[in-house]
Amino acid sequence: MPVVSNTSPILNLAIIGRLSLLHQQFGTIHIATGVLEELRVEEDLPGSQAIREAIASQWLSVAPIENTPLVQLLRQNLDRGEAETIALALTIQADWTLLDELEGRRIARSLGLNITGILGILLRSWRMGELSSIREVMNQLRDRAGFYIAPALFMQILTETGETDDP
Repeated sequence: MPVVSNTSPILNLAIIGRLSLLHQQFGTIHIATGVLEELRVEEDLPGSQAIREAIASQWLSVAPIENTPLVQLLRQNLDRGEAETIALALTIQADWTLLDELEGRRIARSLGLNITGILGILLRSWRMGELSSIREVMNQLRDRAGFYIAPALFMQILTETGETDDP
């Protein structure tokens, strides 16, 4: 099952110490060289060590971009990481493309890609019994990683997981 990820799911999960959720759900994750650059793994930043370890163990795999004309076309509306992620996903016929940014998701869907983002990953982990509290993890994403979750979506997920009555 080929899976391609943009920067956000990897970086934000690494910052909160939950990068392993990606490996547990998908096995190998492919990233484009532009995503690797955005991850800035050579710097001592929150999550960098976990990402370096994932690359060293080869479950996070860097793949070259072959379809540069497509990347150039996508760059008219997207940043480099998103454009290369979509191009790579199309090239390797990914089963899943991990994207959080709204415009990137819209374009990827219009090109026939299956999309999930960090909240979808968390919900899958919760359903698989790998997370006891999705509220706790979403709060960590907001507080430690600065990941924005719209209040209505936050409540929708808590309702779905039965955590609306928790503190």
